[in-house]
Amino acid sequence: MKTNTAAAEQSTANPKWFREVLGKYPTGVCVVTAVRPDGSPAGMVVGTFTSVSLNPPLVGFLPDKSSTSWPKIHTAGKFCINVLGADQTDLCGRMASKAEGKFEGVAYSLTDNGSPLLQDVVAWIDCDLHSVTEAGDHYIVLGDVRQLHAEPEREPLIFCQGGYGQFSCL
Repeated sequence: MKTNTAAAEQSTANPKWFREVLGKYPTGVCVVTAVRPDGSPAGMVVGTFTSVSLNPPLVGFLPDKSSTSWPKIHTAGKFCINVLGADQTDLCGRMASKAEGKFEGVAYSLTDNGSPLLQDVVAWIDCDLHSVTEAGDHYIVLGDVRQLHAEPEREPLIFCQGGYGQFSCL
């Protein structure tokens, strides 16, 4: 039988416990990119990317409301989801930083829709902003998929239990 202390520590009200439990679920690692109105690129790392709908094709991700990068992407009205490869942990760290110059020295091109497409990613999904909905301390951002591509021979970067790894299909 659990003690009251153990029950309190394993409560949904305990953010540390909440993170520990949800950290057991591995996620892919993506960089959401856009071009700001001043022409400079913006990017942020997300582990909350998901397919939402096949008809119409919609995808989503959930940026934190306190993110300093999300407002830069939001103003663009369009974005590209760049699915990172297992060998791109350095790029992940760079794009997760709060540095203004995080694109310096990073190889990228622009999609037909005008969003930064990072070099050597596993897959990319180019979107127009569909909607933004508040959800607790995050937003739910949906994108109308305009174009997408995948490299079948590349393995994705995975985040689980506070660390990075990779996944290979059996």
